[in-house]
Amino acid sequence: MSMTDPIADLLTRIRNAARAGYTRVEVPGSQMKSQLVGILRANGFIRSYEVRPGPGGQEELVIELRPPEKGQPVLNGLRRVSKPGRRVYVDKGSIPKVMNGMGIAILTTSRGVVTDEEARKLGVGGEVICEIW
Repeated sequence: MSMTDPIADLLTRIRNAARAGYTRVEVPGSQMKSQLVGILRANGFIRSYEVRPGPGGQEELVIELRPPEKGQPVLNGLRRVSKPGRRVYVDKGSIPKVMNGMGIAILTTSRGVVTDEEARKLGVGGEVICEIW
């Protein structure tokens, strides 16, 4: 069965696992999901991730979530911005700041999948995939 929005499914699984207090979540893998999770790890929102072969030959992402620090969750919110029915594109001058710089926006650009800060440094715009805070 095909899925309409696999990125939204990834974000929902991570959000639900974090709220339920799980330390690990498994999701079907893809190159785009691996890049998104790599950005989450680089920015300290998750502990680690691993790509491994899954059932039927499809790869699987195993994501290790960070435990709450001082009673506060590390991952407070995830929001899908650009959706299959409504794509959201921005130019280099209108890249959004998430929570006044406390969060990150992830964009797909001509230079690859990058955070909002990296896109500003590179001077490129693109499609806003999601916001994380």
